[in-house]
Amino acid sequence: MAARHAGKVPTLLVTAGVLAACAGTASSPRDRAAVRIASLRGPTTMGLVKLISDAEAGTTKHDYQVSIVGTPDEIVPRVVRHQVEIAMIPANLAAVLHQKTEGAVQVIAVNTLGALYIVESADTVHSITDLAGRSVHATGKGASPEYVFNHILRANGLEPGRDVEIQWHAEHTELATLLATGSDVVALLPQPFVAIVQAKNPAVRVSLDLNQEWDRISTGAGLVIGVAITDRQWARANPDLLADFLADYQASTRFTNEQVTQAAELIAGHGIVPDAAIAARAIPASKITCITGAQLRTKLAGYLQVLFEADPASVGGALPSDDFYHQPRGLPDRPAV
Repeated sequence: MAARHAGKVPTLLVTAGVLAACAGTASSPRDRAAVRIASLRGPTTMGLVKLISDAEAGTTKHDYQVSIVGTPDEIVPRVVRHQVEIAMIPANLAAVLHQKTEGAVQVIAVNTLGALYIVESADTVHSITDLAGRSVHATGKGASPEYVFNHILRANGLEPGRDVEIQWHAEHTELATLLATGSDVVALLPQPFVAIVQAKNPAVRVSLDLNQEWDRISTGAGLVIGVAITDRQWARANPDLLADFLADYQASTRFTNEQVTQAAELIAGHGIVPDAAIAARAIPASKITCITGAQLRTKLAGYLQVLFEADPASVGGALPSDDFYHQPRGLPDRPAV
């Protein structure tokens, strides 16, 4: 593996070998195409880790080049400038980019469901209304976590900023450090960062599962946190290549969920979480998946509709057009898990 570092953000450059993953037959260099992928450190990359590992081992058909970054803001410019073919980003941001790029961005998979949690080291929060008058530390301003949390607060009679103060941080690692050392901190965190914090401070407990809170107020519209997107022009020009990637991605996601011990070793080995024990603890609660086809549209469209009704700006001012949803070829129309 060749690893690059730019500041605090590690960039993992994965070069595929010359064997086809499924057929196990040699692939000539001219058949191998480069696929640049940007992924957020967390559940999205946890689901991608087998694909990364296989590429390093030379058993993937294509040259997957994966950059692991800390925030969505580091991915957006690469998408807009066509510097990546595929990116893993918050679900609402995909809709925003679809509007801003006049339809150039297309969603190809749902990869993370509602893995958001309210955590604290005390024992004071047992319901959403217990957050009244409190300060909550969070990441994800302008992305799914902000809009999801705001929607849940308002549905429970609390106005963000007035009834509940939200202090926004740039990265999950900042919150992890804060929770590990603070005794009176309430935070909104996704996995695997909840597991990381609990490893450092066993007193930290999960007070609320926001997926459950969402289900109580949003009948029929599941909570979708992360998706995979692609450049529409690239997808149209390379349908077979995209189909190969989706098949590899589904297999990788299935491996993470079914082979937890092995996946945890790979996740730790690639620096996504500090060690394998933490990764193994985080995987079952991370709600990693790979939903494509008609189920992708069903799952994501309902979620975006709820966000749009709550705040049109959360999805770019309008719901995405029909061609926002990619229909893959040759893949089972079902989740990977």
